[in-house]
Parts: sequence; structure tokens; C-alpha cells
Amino acid sequence: MPHPQSSRRWFIYSAVALVFAGGVWYFGFRAEAPKSGGGSYFRSSKSNAQPVPVKAEAAQPRDLSVHLRAIGTVVPLNIVTVRSRVDGQLLRVPFSEGQEVTAGQLLAEIDPLPYQLRLTQMEGQLRLSESQLRTVRSDLERFKVLHAQTLISPQQLEAQQALVAEREGALATAQAQVEDARRQLAYTKVEAPIAGRLGLRQVDAGNIVRAGDAGGMVVITQTRPISVMFTIPEMELQKVVEPLRAGEQLVVEAWDRNEGVVLATGSLKTVDNQIDLATGTLRLKAEFANADEKLFPNQFVNVRLRVRTLKAALVIPSVAVQYGSRGTYVYVVNAENKATVRDIVLGPSDGAQQSITKGLQSGDVVVLEGLDRLREGRTVSVVSDDPAKAAHAPGGEGAAKGDGAKKKKKKE
Repeated sequence: MPHPQSSRRWFIYSAVALVFAGGVWYFGFRAEAPKSGGGSYFRSSKSNAQPVPVKAEAAQPRDLSVHLRAIGTVVPLNIVTVRSRVDGQLLRVPFSEGQEVTAGQLLAEIDPLPYQLRLTQMEGQLRLSESQLRTVRSDLERFKVLHAQTLISPQQLEAQQALVAEREGALATAQAQVEDARRQLAYTKVEAPIAGRLGLRQVDAGNIVRAGDAGGMVVITQTRPISVMFTIPEMELQKVVEPLRAGEQLVVEAWDRNEGVVLATGSLKTVDNQIDLATGTLRLKAEFANADEKLFPNQFVNVRLRVRTLKAALVIPSVAVQYGSRGTYVYVVNAENKATVRDIVLGPSDGAQQSITKGLQSGDVVVLEGLDRLREGRTVSVVSDDPAKAAHAPGGEGAAKGDGAKKKKKKE
């Protein structure tokens, strides 16, 4: 015989379960019911009759540029660390950090006095050597006359000729020393070897600088023009090499990190002479005029290399393309304002735009937004940010107005 307390407990559990089941049924039934009165409580038949608002666009033929995409690094054509070529005290530094300079512009001046004195000394030595050479040459002429008269021996004449050659060598050495002293004096004025933009100053006026200083005085970076280094996969090699060898100029665009702004447009200059075995990629270099200096050394950019242009290709927005077990397809809005599934074959793409080689014709309207609520034969209503575009699209406001007028006329 069951215990009375146990029977009461089972009765309470059963009552709670019945209340819960009734609540689920009641609220579920209310959720299925339409908001407005009348009609069936089942939503499926009503929802099928209501048009689904979608955004759509017609497929149109136009020229489509085919690009190879890569990530590149901005690399200056030239980088020079300006160093002193002589030792001495730095008298002045007549440049500003970040300044743009031209080739040959004065950047620093080292105390020239020690080198001026050495030049004067070498010039004096040169004049002495010239005087000594004139003397021995005059003696050689007299020795030749005396030797012709057999008044001196051949050995004395040969000795004088050797002395002349020795003085000529001393004169050449003195001339070289003068040129070296003059060159050392010129090095006291440090000039920019290339045109570019200066970095931060590494040494201040008043310090002693030496030719062996590793840090140098300042770094000059050439920013106009500038280059971008990037890589492409080995399988894309022929797309680049063939037009490049044919003499075509391949256009290269440098975009920012978000690929929202074109920073600069240039051209492909060269490709590397071998493929990297470790990565299976080939390095390429593009050059940009960079007149506005939007490209900065060591900056990372997104690169688009235009390898060819498809003429009059049938193009639709890439967001319209759907992928499934049946392959690639799109939803097309037909003349009856209904969505139909159309299998397509894709061609080259340019990111936002996709070319279609089979499955569509020019003027076919493909659905861009609202795809999650569509199925074969579903009635649609095309909406657009552009009222004129929506009015002329199948299923748009213009079509809706036309249908309404027809119904009204029929009713009358």
C-alpha cells in the first residue's frame, strides 16, 4: 500500500507538469496567431503571400580590371647615413630635423683650421720640389754638353739623369699631398649626398666628431620617388612575367590597411630573378612618384597589381553570389516579382565586383540583401536607397504602384 505522503508528492508533481504544459501550449499558440484579427492562426500561408523586401541590382557589361592582391612594405630607393670623413670639432649644424634637403646642400661644418694649415704646408713642399726639379734639369743639360765633349764620364751623366727622375717623383708626391690636403679641407663641409628627408640629429655642435663614428650625424631617406616590395605566389608568375616581358606597364595601387583609401598609384619596375624555395613566392618591386608623401618608409600597405582588363564582362556585385551543395548560384528577380534560383559560373573577380561567364544575361536583376528569407518562387519587393532605381526595378515601388493601379481598375 503506497504511503499517503508519497501519493501527495506525486499529485503535486503532476499538477505542476500540467500547468507548465498548458502555459507552453497557450503562449506558443498566441505566438503563432497573426497580429491582426481574422484569418487562420497558422502563419505560413499568410507569410508566403507577403513580399520580402530585398535590395537588388541588374547585371551589366563593363570593363573589369583583374588584380593580384598582396601585402607590401614601403622601401626607400636610397637611405644614406651621413658621417664625417675627417676628425675635428663640429662648429655648426645648419639643418632642422625632418627637413627635406637637396643633393649638395650643406649639413654640417667642421673646424677647417688644421686642414687649412696642412694644405699650406703641402703647397710649400710642392713649390720646393718644383724648384729642385728645375735645378737638376738644368744640370742635366750641361752634363749632356760635357759628355759630348768627353769631359765627363758616362757614369756621371747617368747619375744626373737618375737625380732628375728622383726629383720628378718627389714633385709628383708633393702634388698628390697638396690634392689630399685640399680634399681633406673640403671634407670639413659635410654636404648631403642625395636628395631626401632628414631624420633625427645624432650629434650637436661643439662635439668632436670622427670619421669612424658608427652612428653618423643624420640619416637621409629618399621619399620621392619611393618603392614598395611585395610577393606573389609562384602560380601567379606567368600572369605578371608575360605582360612585363612584352613591354606592358603594369599598374600598381597601394591601399591603406583597411583597403578603404588608395594611397598612391605607380607601376611595376622589376621582379626578382629567382623564386624563394622556402615560401614558394616571388618578390616584386613597384615604384611610386609619392609626390604627396602618403607612402612612408617601412609602412605596410595592401598592394593591387593590375595584370589585365576584361572588356565588356558581365559583372554583378560579389555579395550576390551564394555558395551551396549545388555550387555557385544567385537569386534572380523575374518579371513576376518572384525570386528564382539561377546557377552561374564565376569568372575573374575584383573584390567587390564578380564577373559571370555563364548563367546570367545583361539586365538580369540579382538580389544583394535579404537573401536569408528567400526561396524558390518567393514574392519579393525591391527596395533601394535610390528612389529612381527602385521605381524601375522588378518588384520595386514603380512595379508595386502599377500593380495597384491594375487591381483598382479591375475592381471598378
